[in-house]
Amino acid sequence: MSYPRLPALTRRAFLASAAVVSASTILRSQARATSVRAFHLRAGYGRAQIAPEPYGQTPVWCYDGSLPGPEIRVRQGERLRIAVANALDEETTVHWHGVRVPNAMDGVPHLTQAPIAPGEVFVYEFDAVDAGTFWYHPHHRSFEQVGRGLYGPMIVEEAVPVQVDRDLTWLLSDWRLTRSAEVRDDFGNRHDMMHNGRVGNTVTINGRVPDTFPVRKGERIRLRLINAANARIFGLDFGSHEPVVIALDGQPVEPHAPEGRLVVLGPAMRADVILDMTADAGSQVSVVDRFYEGLEYRLVDLAYEKQPLRDTAPDWPLALPPNPLPEPELATAARHEVTFNGGMMGAMVMQEMGGSMGEAAPGGMMGGMGSMMNMMHSGGIWFVNGVAAEGHIMDPILTLARDKSHVIAMTNATAWHHPIHLHGHSFRVISRNGKPTRHREWQDTVLMSPRERVEIAFVADNVGDWMLHCHVLEHQAAGMMGVFRVA
Repeated sequence: MSYPRLPALTRRAFLASAAVVSASTILRSQARATSVRAFHLRAGYGRAQIAPEPYGQTPVWCYDGSLPGPEIRVRQGERLRIAVANALDEETTVHWHGVRVPNAMDGVPHLTQAPIAPGEVFVYEFDAVDAGTFWYHPHHRSFEQVGRGLYGPMIVEEAVPVQVDRDLTWLLSDWRLTRSAEVRDDFGNRHDMMHNGRVGNTVTINGRVPDTFPVRKGERIRLRLINAANARIFGLDFGSHEPVVIALDGQPVEPHAPEGRLVVLGPAMRADVILDMTADAGSQVSVVDRFYEGLEYRLVDLAYEKQPLRDTAPDWPLALPPNPLPEPELATAARHEVTFNGGMMGAMVMQEMGGSMGEAAPGGMMGGMGSMMNMMHSGGIWFVNGVAAEGHIMDPILTLARDKSHVIAMTNATAWHHPIHLHGHSFRVISRNGKPTRHREWQDTVLMSPRERVEIAFVADNVGDWMLHCHVLEHQAAGMMGVFRVA
């Protein structure tokens, strides 16, 4: 399958990127960074023991020769300077997912920076404004570069973190492997793009197929979960344990038990979970992924050592301190509509939902099955307000007044789940299908079910042109991406 070539860096894009460099002082003033931490990353080729022996190592693309890439761990308020060298045979970038960075540091090719050419180095510099669990990955041909292993965790520690016995990161992903444990080279095929994306046949934690994970009775663990898969959604059941969610997408939330006892993570989403080890010493408890009905599987066993750490779980506070996010004023917020359409069965879903496609490109409202089929025959598969993106340069679908509150009502008029990610901002999820959310959680990626309507609210305080897109990476590559402008 051929893919549309990305346009060259235009004068407009270059000037826009240059202009927002000065806007970095907005974010810097919130954190008052006091020190600079220097890091180096090298995007290149490597090998990893993904599948267990007797399988051999799998050729992967990775950072610094490791899968996942090295964990970047800093303290809130520190300034990061990260030099990224490209040892691939194609261009790349790095996007700091969920981190509120200046526009020029966002890592979107042609929109915020020229791609890093083979053999070149690009230096990213920004402040760790928010504490939390984040991650990094390319935004150039991400459906393949991420799918081959280019990703890593980024942890920003609170000044006073919650007390735990261990602070651990599980970076979850999946792989489409052949019988010889090679990565199947069918990236970007039309079937994946039209359906639910590239779901693999091999699931890993921190780059390896897991077996057991050692724990001790009475131990308290802060488990930072990151979903780096192209398309797989996880719904983790921790068996007899009672997980408590304390942060979503890096942002603190009122500590609570997850709905249905499942920790659900769409692609790119994160959750910080407190796990108290309450089973008997010497026992094993399976962690099971139950998101896809009828396709449940054992992810890993929590294997209790024979010697307990303590008899009962500690009674330490769970709440995290808030990050410096401006609170949106819902009463005065400007309102906007965004509709996601397309994919297999998209026309049928639109008809079920009344035939409306939402506001489209100049030409007004586009509705009905005929309009949908005409657009798909024109080359697009997925659409945002009736427009399928080709590359990263496009006219904004929304222009948001700077430092003002905004509510975006998003409608998923498709038959598939979509994790919708906003760059440069975190937002409150305030309602689902007209019902207020219980926790009004801050997120940067919200998982939308088929036919669901979700309202989000935030203050547009980060100047520039930003991506809004589905983080099923095949959906983004096939058109489900837009640009919103903060000016």
